[in-house]
Amino acid sequence: MRGYGQIPIRFHTIEQIPPDSVDVARTNKRHFWRAAAEVAGFNIGLWAFDRYIQKGDFAYISLNTIKENFKHGFIWDNDKLGTNTFLHPYNGNLYFNAARANGFNFWQSELFAIAGSAMWEMFMENEYPSTNDIIATPIGGAALGEVLYRASDAVLDDRLTGSDRFGRELASFILSPMHGLNRIITGDAWKVRQTRGRRFGTPNFAIRVSAGYKILLYQGQWQNIHQGVAAEIDLEYGDRFEVKSTKPYDYFTFKAQLQGLKTQPILTQIELKGRLLAREIFDNYRSQGSIGLYQHFDFYDSDTIDQVEKVPFKLGVPACLGAGFMFRDVERSKWVFDCYAHANGIILGSILSDHYQTDERNYNWASGFSIKGGFNLVFAKNKFALSVSHNFFRLFSWRGYRYGTNLKTVDFRTLNVQGDASVASLNMTEARIDWKIWKKIYGTLLFTNYVRSSHYRDYKHVRSTSNSFQLMLSYKF
Repeated sequence: MRGYGQIPIRFHTIEQIPPDSVDVARTNKRHFWRAAAEVAGFNIGLWAFDRYIQKGDFAYISLNTIKENFKHGFIWDNDKLGTNTFLHPYNGNLYFNAARANGFNFWQSELFAIAGSAMWEMFMENEYPSTNDIIATPIGGAALGEVLYRASDAVLDDRLTGSDRFGRELASFILSPMHGLNRIITGDAWKVRQTRGRRFGTPNFAIRVSAGYKILLYQGQWQNIHQGVAAEIDLEYGDRFEVKSTKPYDYFTFKAQLQGLKTQPILTQIELKGRLLAREIFDNYRSQGSIGLYQHFDFYDSDTIDQVEKVPFKLGVPACLGAGFMFRDVERSKWVFDCYAHANGIILGSILSDHYQTDERNYNWASGFSIKGGFNLVFAKNKFALSVSHNFFRLFSWRGYRYGTNLKTVDFRTLNVQGDASVASLNMTEARIDWKIWKKIYGTLLFTNYVRSSHYRDYKHVRSTSNSFQLMLSYKF
């Protein structure tokens, strides 16, 4: 057992195996036209579904709408938070993985994501192209795409046949549809080889799955609570101190939380940190430390608390980049300690607004910075762990609407603003305790505190707090 930044207690049940040179040579062979056709084909197929099945107003396109898109240019759109900061990046992941599955590397695949997003924005809708989408789709898509591609690659095993093979191919397809589609097109999905067929071999990874009971409390008032079930999955891929030969996302952490609370969204949290490059700064008998460049993807969502008609918090950061520091102390006889700190620039983010409510949007677009840090203490080998983390986001919205504008009557299709002119912040503090019950099963107590503070140019300052308490069982792979 060793201390790690994301999951304090890890069990190494699978041997780490480097990729076979035959698999590397085959999967790194680039196929430009196939990748380009898949990007364009996906856009056309999605447009056809929207136009002929969904009959969405935005999908009725013509040469005139395309001409108007180029003539007018980009604006900030008013879709829901989940649409703009999760679903659009998920679409970007499909563009990205059309290239990744056809042999292109991380940076080259990002160019396909940009091209796919630009094609959709300029040609496939009759609404003006979206400033936020052309940023969030390819950048957030690369973050989600690389994580899902590596997860999809890790489950493959071309040596197998029958139901075992089918199950792995299905899992790979679900994780990365474009990767799975390419394996079907090329016949790799059923070809039997002497090697596993993995581009990255069998990586060093750990998974923690938790489920249990959750309470969401607003402004410290017990009469304004929501309660129900919740589940969380944590994934840590790679060794954060292995920096001798690093490529983008050789190390990343991913956390997602689902919940079943009345009036609350099912998907309430995503946190992703992917290392792009790193350097070791010290490694001795007492401790280890490294610095690196990291890509971040954050998504926190909540909805109305009925009694007070307020939304506690909303935040989406699909495009974020910064420096990170990792430290691990030597493993001692009774305990082990590790910590981390990140300072990031936010290219594009969004945060809840108390005033801007137009069409489907109730948040402001913004840019700014974030600071993240945390530590883990593991006691008695793997029997008890304490983890504390804090994420601070500071977001600036400078392109606000004119004071006095009636947002109920304004034409939201041409309103080109980030929202309220404001400076807003969100502090999220999380404390987690895990204690061993039996083998790899742990009891978990998780407390999270959210503090949102918004300073508006034209309105009063607003500050709100909310807390969540979770009692869960966790299984650590």
